[in-house]
Amino acid sequence: MLGKFLLYAFFAMVSVAKAAENFNVVDGDSLEAGSERLRLMNIDAPEFFQKCYDASGWKYLCGFEATEHLKRLMQGQVRCERYGKDRYGRSLVECWRADGMNIGQEMVRSGWAMAYSEKYQADERQARALKKGIWKGKFMRPELYRGLRKSHDALKNEKR
Repeated sequence: MLGKFLLYAFFAMVSVAKAAENFNVVDGDSLEAGSERLRLMNIDAPEFFQKCYDASGWKYLCGFEATEHLKRLMQGQVRCERYGKDRYGRSLVECWRADGMNIGQEMVRSGWAMAYSEKYQADERQARALKKGIWKGKFMRPELYRGLRKSHDALKNEKR
């Protein structure tokens, strides 16, 4: 148990500070820094090509909107701390702007990401109540969207 804690503490101390132009925003919760892939911890955002419906029932590219919002939040000096790797080999990170704003938390507060842990649950409830971002209409949970897309891709490959 102590070994896991020390390993976690080591990864928490490893950080990277860069100007935002050194980060490439992949989608609403994923970044690249050079060849390294980074995943914002504790949030889940719509996939880049994911579509949602607004309050009037009109379809829109919510994944693109989430990506653009993250790009705006990443402007200026950004510091990210690594906390290990996810199952896909991406570095799990938490990032802050120079003004102290937690970028993942702000994605949830603005309604462009969902809380993926208890850490931002209150922020998600507030965004949902205020109908911000994806909460202004209907959407498929990103994890379900990814699963269905993976199943669809597997069926397409099977038919070939």
